[in-house]
Amino acid sequence: MAAEILEFAMLFAFGFSWPFAIWRTYKAKRVDGKSPYFMVIVIVGYLCGIAAHVVEGTKLWLCAVYLADIALVSTDLTLYFVYSRRARQRPRP
Repeated sequence: MAAEILEFAMLFAFGFSWPFAIWRTYKAKRVDGKSPYFMVIVIVGYLCGIAAHVVEGTKLWLCAVYLADIALVSTDLTLYFVYSRRARQRPRP
């Protein structure tokens, strides 16, 4: 039971930070300092966490938290591609 609570706390902490990153990207309309590779690695890590629970057949309710975190990271990744493409199309002064 303690392991479940700690895993949930870890997922919640990571999930809690992504909306702030998304909001900052959305407001600034810039992606300076963001790494799409990092975000993809995070998503792969979450998918591995889901796979582990599915294979074990235990704590499947935690998969919902993993999926919510994946949705948040995917939103930030989408904003990265949208704003980086706009930055490339914008003429430089």
